Amino acid sequence: MSIAGSDSGGGAGIQADIKTITMLGGHAMTAITAITAQNTLGVQDVHQLPTEMILAQIESVVSDIGVDAVKIGMIGSAEAARAVADYLDTLSIPIIFDPVMIATSGSVLADRDTIAAFGKLMDVASVVTPNLPELEALGGIDAILGHGCHLVIKGGHGEDRVVVDELYAPSGLIRRIEGKRFDTSETHGTGCTFASALATGLGGGLDLVAAFEQAISFTRIAIIEAPGLGKGNGPLGHQFVTDFQDDDQ
Repeated sequence: MSIAGSDSGGGAGIQADIKTITMLGGHAMTAITAITAQNTLGVQDVHQLPTEMILAQIESVVSDIGVDAVKIGMIGSAEAARAVADYLDTLSIPIIFDPVMIATSGSVLADRDTIAAFGKLMDVASVVTPNLPELEALGGIDAILGHGCHLVIKGGHGEDRVVVDELYAPSGLIRRIEGKRFDTSETHGTGCTFASALATGLGGGLDLVAAFEQAISFTRIAIIEAPGLGKGNGPLGHQFVTDFQDDDQ
């Protein structure tokens, strides 16, 4: 189940999550937190859904179909963050928290109060998956691991020719993957895609390291297969990923 915002342009958020989960063989279910008017150039408008409606969506899915793993993306408000954390604390399943603050286009998707409430979500998360700016905003490696979760540091926002993605347990680094940096702006939705792929792998029974490796491969291939849509940061090519082994890692 993805708990996230809707991207009308189909590149990130719920739409990227559904495509990723489906391509990896999962059944995608959703709890939409916000509706955005969004395209490859940016976010033009946001409508936050009431916290009660977010919880109602989650409860509908959990009470009937059941959930093997949860991915949390754009949460929308501090109230929603706290309420969702309280609910998820009752579930014994993998929970992946992608602490979305700013869209690829640069649009702000979380205010200061919402970011302050991220601590509640990190307390219940199995894995937190920040990019480099989000890592800094959340206080760094030790601050996040202090919540008792695992941590993935995504290196896509770095400037080196090599992208480094690292997986940490509370006790320290357990896996590090290097890959060449692609010269492309077709990266809208990479964070959503990675987090959803990681959740799908864990929900399907992979161990954490295997799920981490598969999520990186899927995301990198989806970047390579990007269809080149829009005038800004284009979406990934989820629909063209047929082999999760990336020879260019």
